[in-house]
Amino acid sequence: MVQKPRILIVTPEVTYLPEDMGEKSHYSAKAGGLADVSAALVSALFDLSCDVHVALPDYRSIFNGYTTKTHNRELEKIRKRLDEERIHLAADRAFFYLDNVYSGYSDKDLKVSLAFQREVINNIIPRVQPDIIHCNDWMTGLIPAMARQIGIPCLFTIHNIHTMTSTMAEIEDRGIDAASFWKWLFFKKPPHNYEESREWNRIDFISSGVFAAHYVNVVSPTFLTEIVENRHPFVEKCLQKELTNKYRAGCATGILNAPEPEFNPAVDEMIRYNYGPKNHRKLKQKNKLYLQKILDLEEDENAVIFFWPSRLDPAQKGCQLLAQIMFDIVSEYWEANLQVVSVASGDYQKHFHDIVRFHNLSHRVAICGFNEELSHQAFASSDFIFMPSSFEPCGLPQMVGSIYGTLPIVHDTGGLHDTIHQLDYKQDSGNGFLFNVHDANGFKWAIDRALDFYFLDPDVKEIQINRIMIESVLEFNHSRCAEEYINLYEKMLQRPFLV
Repeated sequence: MVQKPRILIVTPEVTYLPEDMGEKSHYSAKAGGLADVSAALVSALFDLSCDVHVALPDYRSIFNGYTTKTHNRELEKIRKRLDEERIHLAADRAFFYLDNVYSGYSDKDLKVSLAFQREVINNIIPRVQPDIIHCNDWMTGLIPAMARQIGIPCLFTIHNIHTMTSTMAEIEDRGIDAASFWKWLFFKKPPHNYEESREWNRIDFISSGVFAAHYVNVVSPTFLTEIVENRHPFVEKCLQKELTNKYRAGCATGILNAPEPEFNPAVDEMIRYNYGPKNHRKLKQKNKLYLQKILDLEEDENAVIFFWPSRLDPAQKGCQLLAQIMFDIVSEYWEANLQVVSVASGDYQKHFHDIVRFHNLSHRVAICGFNEELSHQAFASSDFIFMPSSFEPCGLPQMVGSIYGTLPIVHDTGGLHDTIHQLDYKQDSGNGFLFNVHDANGFKWAIDRALDFYFLDPDVKEIQINRIMIESVLEFNHSRCAEEYINLYEKMLQRPFLV
């Protein structure tokens, strides 16, 4: 086995990189959680002295403050210095002038993906000569086939099950020699031979990544199991089949993500009053009063506050369940001054506003668009968070909530199942409240259990929240996540290589 393997992480998104790796302050290429996870993994591996390299598209938007013509020369110096170090920027006009990682148009996103993968395959991999390649999501789905062909172990991580398709003719027109590794690609129809399939038989990118990779991981063990057991009808059959094959061959696993280190109430610069496990009781009350004041809610340090932290997407996040019971829970617990704070964007925000206006709940319910600073303050001020997702590949707000002593109320699915366990204060166990049936009644049942806990003796609650905060910091962190990936890399290097 290689003593210190060289790891090349290929990702279309990243939010930051360690100072010693390059120009950390100039990076900002984010469309979703993949950017945060990629940044966290690269940084954690780098901090552990791993020989880690990263391949990224050279988005102009990455270099904040260096986009005018007068700074072009400085930009070129930065790029050269990065390439001489550990950050390898794939260059192509397909993405150089983009302001966002994804355009929202499938043909443009496909063009970006092919240009990025061409540069990684043709230039970056030969230059870096990695011992392991770690690819992420559909934008890198062709690279595992190339890695398989040339004998480099490849890990393929699925953060999002979205995919794209293309033909070999289109792929080759973009400068990728698909003919050299076509047998490791996943076609929509079984191919008879290269010539017969080249023009018409479409290749599925994410299924190709799974099919060709030596090892696959999903961002939670339970979500992987749910896909293998065919419990999510929105997962395409081809992906479900290929993941099942990898799983049964012992080549698929789940590794949970972790929140950023700044998500800690002791050091969070975005909250009004910092606190830790030992002094959370008094300072969370002060944060609560501050949040109530800025949101024009009734100011009461003993009011129970529920926080909605996730995007308002009824297809996944379950915001329609809250809409169905919002008036009922506020009314039922009126004397306890129950309050709801939502800091999230999405089309469903209008429904929440309509409920508040119709029932005149503006001093009990605050509906706000997403704002990072306000979201941090809400974590620090609230007693509970809502996460009634119908499915959840991993999820981070439930981990953040536990770290802040803001206990999660979640549907028992995917990454929520892996991170939240039913609170039993008598046994000093658990960190939140789960419900099994995904409907408004199930959600309401879990909220009632949370309120049963809230109305316990304050000294009993303090002991439990202190325990949960300490356990959560130890469990939900990047070091743990990086160690799992390192163990997986070592396992891959120890396996006999089969072409």
